Amino acid sequence: MLERKIAAGTHDSLLRHRLSAYPAVALVGPRQCGKTTLARSLGVRYYDMELESDRLRLDLEWEEMARGGDLVVIDEAQAAPEIFPRLRGTIDADRRRNGRFLLLGSISPSLMRNVSESLAGRLSVTELTPLSWQELTVESRERLWRCGGFPDGGVLDIEGYPHWQHDYLSLLAQRDLPSWGLPATALTTQRLFELLAASHGQQWNASETGRALGLSYHTVNDYLDYLEGAFLLRRLPAYHANVRRKLTKRPKVYWRDSGLLHSLWGVSTPSDLLGHPMVGASWEGHAINQVLTAMQQAGTSFSASHLRTVDGREIDLIVKIGPELWAIEVKLTTNPSRADMARLNETADIVGAHKRFLVTRSTETASSGPQTVCDLDHMISHASQPPA
Repeated sequence: MLERKIAAGTHDSLLRHRLSAYPAVALVGPRQCGKTTLARSLGVRYYDMELESDRLRLDLEWEEMARGGDLVVIDEAQAAPEIFPRLRGTIDADRRRNGRFLLLGSISPSLMRNVSESLAGRLSVTELTPLSWQELTVESRERLWRCGGFPDGGVLDIEGYPHWQHDYLSLLAQRDLPSWGLPATALTTQRLFELLAASHGQQWNASETGRALGLSYHTVNDYLDYLEGAFLLRRLPAYHANVRRKLTKRPKVYWRDSGLLHSLWGVSTPSDLLGHPMVGASWEGHAINQVLTAMQQAGTSFSASHLRTVDGREIDLIVKIGPELWAIEVKLTTNPSRADMARLNETADIVGAHKRFLVTRSTETASSGPQTVCDLDHMISHASQPPA
C-alpha cells in the first residue's frame, strides 16, 4: 500500500495528530480516493454503513465497542444519520479518551449537518485527496497531470485512463449525487460536467451556464454547491482588499482532479493534452491544486483566492498564511522571461505580497529577495513546510 502523506510516520502526520487531539475524526474526500484502504490500515474494528449487515453488527456490538480501546472505523457515515447522537453520548461518557472513532464520508450536506449538530467540539474534519505529487514516484508524477490522482484512474497503471474517469463521472451523475440530494437528472448533470470542463480556470458565470441548461442562475449555483461538496470542483474566490485598483468579484472554477477534466475534454494521449487549446488552463489548475494540497497535508491554516483587476492584471493564486501573503503565477513554459517576473511583481505590488513565485516547467530555480522562479516540485516543497 502506498503511504499517504496525511498518515505517514508514527505521530507527526496530520491525521495521527488529529486522532491524538480529538475523540473522533471525520476523514472526508471524493469517492475512490483511498479513504477505506487508509482507514482499515489504522483501525481494528471496521463497519460499512452502506451494508445492512454491518449496520446491524455495529448496533449489536456497540456496548462492547464503546468499552474497548481499539480505533473504530465507520465508513460512509452519512448513510446512517441515526448513529451521530449515539456517538455523542458515547464520547461524552468519557471525554478524556481521544482517538476513538474515525468516520469516513464522501461528503454530502447530510454528513456535515449531522457532524455540526451532534459532534461539534468533539470531532475534527480532515480531508484525504486523490494521490498527490508528494505521494508518488518520479515516474508516476509524469502521469499525474494527464491522468489525475485517483489510484485506479491511471496514475499508477496507465491502462485505467480515461475509461475509469468516464465510468466514475457516470456513476456520480446517476447514483451518488442524487442520493446526496442533487435534484437534477443524470443527463442534466452530465451536461453540466461538460460545461464546467469548458469553463475550467475561467471566472464563473452562473447566468451563462444556466441559459445553456435552461435553468436559472440560482439553480445552477445550487448544483455547483453539490459538485463542490463532492470534491469535484474548487471555487477560488476573488481577492478582496482595500487597494487602489478596482478588482473583479467573480470566483474562478477549477476541476480539482485533472484526469476527470481531461476525460471530459476527450484527451487520451500526451500529444492530445499538449495540443488542446485550453492546455494552459489545465496546467494552471493542476499546479494550484497540488500546491494547496501540499499546504493542507502539512496542516497549514490558509485562505486562497485569485486576483484580477478590471484592467486585466491577474495573479493565479493568492495565499494568505497568517499575516503573510504569497502571490503565485503559473506559466506553461520552459523558458520564463524577465518580463514575466516583472509583470508578476507589478501586480503583486498592488496587494503588497510578501513572496512572489513564478511557477514554470523549467527545472532551474532562481531567487532574489521576495521573488522566486521555480518549477512545481520546488513550489510544492516550499508549500509543504509545516507552519511554525
